[in-house]
Amino acid sequence: MSKRLKRQLKQILIGLSIFAVLMVVEHTCGFPGILGTRWGELVLYLIPYLIAGRDVVKKCFLGIKNRQLLDECFLMTLATVGAFVTGENSEAVAVMLFYQVGEWFQSYAVGKSRRSITELMDIAPDFANVERADGSIEEVDPEEVQIGDTLVIRAGEKIPVDGTVLEGQSMVNTSALTGESVPRSAVPGDQIISGCINGEGLLKIRAEKKYEDSTMAQILELVENASSKKSKTENFITRFARYYTPIVVAGAVILALIPPIFTGNWMNWMMRACTFLVISCPCALVISVPLSFFGGIGAASNIGVLVKGSNYLEQMAHLDTVVSDKTGTLTEGVFHVTRVVPAEGVLEETMLRNAAIVESLSTHPIAKSIQAAYTEVLEPGLARDARNISGQGLIAKVGDSTVYVGNKRLMEENGIDYREIQDGESTVVYVAADGKFQGAILISDEIKDSAVKAIREMKQEGVRHVVMLTGDRKGIAEAVAEKLSVDEFRAELLPADKVQAVEELLARMSGDKKDGSNGKKKLAFIGDGINDAPVLSRADVGIAMGSMGSDAAIEAADVVIMDDDIGKIPRTIRIARQTVGIAYQNIAFALFIKILFLILGALGIIGMWWAVFADVGVAVICILNSMRMLKRKGL
Repeated sequence: MSKRLKRQLKQILIGLSIFAVLMVVEHTCGFPGILGTRWGELVLYLIPYLIAGRDVVKKCFLGIKNRQLLDECFLMTLATVGAFVTGENSEAVAVMLFYQVGEWFQSYAVGKSRRSITELMDIAPDFANVERADGSIEEVDPEEVQIGDTLVIRAGEKIPVDGTVLEGQSMVNTSALTGESVPRSAVPGDQIISGCINGEGLLKIRAEKKYEDSTMAQILELVENASSKKSKTENFITRFARYYTPIVVAGAVILALIPPIFTGNWMNWMMRACTFLVISCPCALVISVPLSFFGGIGAASNIGVLVKGSNYLEQMAHLDTVVSDKTGTLTEGVFHVTRVVPAEGVLEETMLRNAAIVESLSTHPIAKSIQAAYTEVLEPGLARDARNISGQGLIAKVGDSTVYVGNKRLMEENGIDYREIQDGESTVVYVAADGKFQGAILISDEIKDSAVKAIREMKQEGVRHVVMLTGDRKGIAEAVAEKLSVDEFRAELLPADKVQAVEELLARMSGDKKDGSNGKKKLAFIGDGINDAPVLSRADVGIAMGSMGSDAAIEAADVVIMDDDIGKIPRTIRIARQTVGIAYQNIAFALFIKILFLILGALGIIGMWWAVFADVGVAVICILNSMRMLKRKGL
């Protein structure tokens, strides 16, 4: 507990103890002498009242001073003062005490919920060890690290900025970012992101980004801004409370003044008005609904999913259509040579060597896969006079030969008699030398192990339509779509085409709404590349793969999956649906009890003690119901 919570709890316990003693004395032997008079009892009961409720009374007068008086502090102060005026001293103290108990539970719950999100702040490092040119180590502020600096990460220290491992081997704890407890290995050449904790080994990394551009800094910014983006349900409750409070105050004034004109008994009707005010306090609604969304965002962060605001969490609960990029999202995004088909009379090693030499001039993933398939070491400068033919491939001199590496268009444009290979699941790269066909290399991208299960679970969570968009050719897209069991796919798309495809799907959903279906249906897009940023922005909910995704994609997205596990999307949908369900439960329960007890209180059927339950009891029940989301770590 914070110091403020401890202080409030101490005040409540002291006030409650004095109140209990006064109640026992009053109902056993009574107060002696002058203390037994009306004014004496009032003074005695004011002691626990002010000890426990002085903060509420102070806020009430500050509200009046600032002309912002119609809040719950004003309602509680007005109701309790009215109870004192009518001689119901014990009821007045009880209302203030139990109201403060409810407020304490509320503060504790909000604090716990916020901590479940802001625990991510612990990933921020306090320092960075920079190795200088003379071999010395200088401890600097992480914000002073420059791109290209060599950082020394000792065992147990946090990675200050994103970088590449230069030396050393270790196991890196990524749980603060991804929610996964199993450490990941880090060896020279591996990319490593800030916020992770180094295990037992010593690592040297080269800084690839400045602190403010690193993964960790982006995460902290997302966390800090998440609470500012409220859901429609939260905004409704805020607007509701703004009109609700003046209405119930007016109702209480009418109840205190109008009926006594006809029936008399002013004190009785004033007590009913005070009971009406206590019952009407809207704290159960105002607190429990935002708390539900805090809990939902916290539950998502526990599994390594960052939701940038409760409005996006609410939209996730109403997903109808999920659109996904293919490469790097549904597939690994890592290409492998799966088959080498040399032409008759050509050695496989010769063909593969020629292709690897030419592709050494390219940084394309397919080129890298060919280089990786040729295991021998190649000397630099073997290829020269290279020409990159856009949309076709590469032509370069290798020794005395001219080597062609590319697609069938490259072969046809250069009059090479080649043997076409039909393979719907692979990208086919043809190789020729001096105008003679040497063979073909088949390259494939592997489907993620979690993708099939994720799509199946998304549908179980209520997603009706899953669409795959890709820039790959139709044959490859069709094969992947069939394995993944998606409902629809579109291939050979440029980035602008993807935006258009999402626009068409949104228009189709809008047409479905006009046919009488649920108007809350939402569309999500999942992507990871810089070319996905426009589509992520256009979708109702943009979901980015955070660990390997581009900065532009993460910036444009509304939800970030920190470890690229697409299987966490259905879990996030489940969290979102349960969060919204709990918020609706709280609204329905609180309104039902409030309305029922307001009627009973106005009719004089129930008194102040029942009013305490209708206010504090309902608030505590709703708060406890909201806190259930904080326990949902294994969804």
